[in-house]
Amino acid sequence: MDTVFFWLSKLVWLLVSPSSVLVLLMLGGWILLLTNRYGPAKKCFSLLAVLMLAITTLPIGKWMLLPLELRFVTNPKLPEKVDGIVVLSGSEKALLSNYWQQEEFGGSAERNLAFMELARRYPQAKLVYTGGTGSLTNQQFKEADVAKSLYQRQGLDVSKILFETQARNTAENAKLSHQMINPRKGENWILITTAWHMPRSIGLFCQQQWPMLPYPVDHWTLPSGAFQLSWAFSEHLSNVNMATKEWLGLLAYYVTGKTPSLLPQHCLPQG
Repeated sequence: MDTVFFWLSKLVWLLVSPSSVLVLLMLGGWILLLTNRYGPAKKCFSLLAVLMLAITTLPIGKWMLLPLELRFVTNPKLPEKVDGIVVLSGSEKALLSNYWQQEEFGGSAERNLAFMELARRYPQAKLVYTGGTGSLTNQQFKEADVAKSLYQRQGLDVSKILFETQARNTAENAKLSHQMINPRKGENWILITTAWHMPRSIGLFCQQQWPMLPYPVDHWTLPSGAFQLSWAFSEHLSNVNMATKEWLGLLAYYVTGKTPSLLPQHCLPQG
């Protein structure tokens, strides 16, 4: 069932992503013109023009991300005793890293920076990195291998880090990490991930009966500049794609029972 969900989510996203919608509108309008259906073609291109203008000028993606980033406190007060720290994969480029034989990262590298910092602050804590790859075609290249190489080069003792290497999405991050760790009731665990990704992540770990202290990093919004207009189609479209995917993920995971609510928050400690 997990594999069906993984493949279905990938295929559905190919069709419903904002980028795909714009391309489909353009192709639809072109086909209508070729078949001399000028009225429908005009409507199709008009809708395309309106959407592209709105995306170009308005920070719609950041409006969608802001409530997710504000869901949990940034730089939270952490307890003196921490039993474990979990960091989710997301920034590692496994295929590129394998080809060039050095660690390659995209956005969200702050997750790894925070993990290394907290690992040094809490030397007695169990350390868990979770992430294989979300690729449909290159499952042999693992994000965990990239992270392991980075941590080793930065002076961490990787023999003390547990690497979960099979997770293909956040649901499997939570499920497989829980199976590997089997945490005890009453333990204090910290979860590190991107701020806008934290609500869905917390919900998934809560559903595994594994309460987490959220440690959000890698913010994409600036609340004071939420209504600032700019002319930046590619940047804005990227943000809209990212935000839409996250909100659809929240909805899909809630509908399928993988999270306890549409917009999860802290779950109650065990025991």
